[in-house]
Amino acid sequence: MTSAKGWPEGLRLLRFESLDSTNEEARRLAAAGDSGPVWITAPEQTKGRGRRGNVWISDTGNLFATLLIRAPHATAAQLGFAASLAAADAVASYAGKVAGILLEAIGRETLAVGIGINLLHHPEATETPAISVNSATGHSVNLEDALHKLATQFAAWYALWESQGFSGLKPHWLKRASGLGGPIRARLATGEINGVFEDLDHDGALLLRTDADLIRITAAEVFLPSADPVHQGAR
Repeated sequence: MTSAKGWPEGLRLLRFESLDSTNEEARRLAAAGDSGPVWITAPEQTKGRGRRGNVWISDTGNLFATLLIRAPHATAAQLGFAASLAAADAVASYAGKVAGILLEAIGRETLAVGIGINLLHHPEATETPAISVNSATGHSVNLEDALHKLATQFAAWYALWESQGFSGLKPHWLKRASGLGGPIRARLATGEINGVFEDLDHDGALLLRTDADLIRITAAEVFLPSADPVHQGAR
């Protein structure tokens, strides 16, 4: 267990040479009675996964990290917005959308916030186009530097969420949201819905305006007309 200079106070850091999945290691820690807060990272994943059982391609050199933390499950999903803001901050000086996030509830009040960022490599022939920081900028990114930025920014957004709830995160997230006010496609487990991305509800649910109604969506993959994913869970 190590940390770096300037690492957020009160956060532990566990480094592994290789893991099946950083989220799976979070599950094992939680089963052993550890509820964090602790970041888990490894330069290699052998069984990285995404939402709905999708595989997360885990090429060595990219960032794979999970934060195990206590969070009430009634509002834990809102930390996905904190995670996306932190990931955006971490890569803001490098490139555009190159990350995926997967939240997994463990037990009654423990949450695994898994974040993958394509630093050096990105998968080919995916349903939606993928990029890496390296492919977008031509520059390699130091893995330790990226992890430090991610942890530091998440700590700041988490503190805002703790003090103000989702209302504190909402305006910052919407300011960076692609497609706000425009047409989007939402893929749910039961099918797909087309409409206009109108807003976020008070608890973070997506408000999708169709010809017939205003629909609240709490979990989905959302696509812009260009087919770039607005939200795609990963880990």
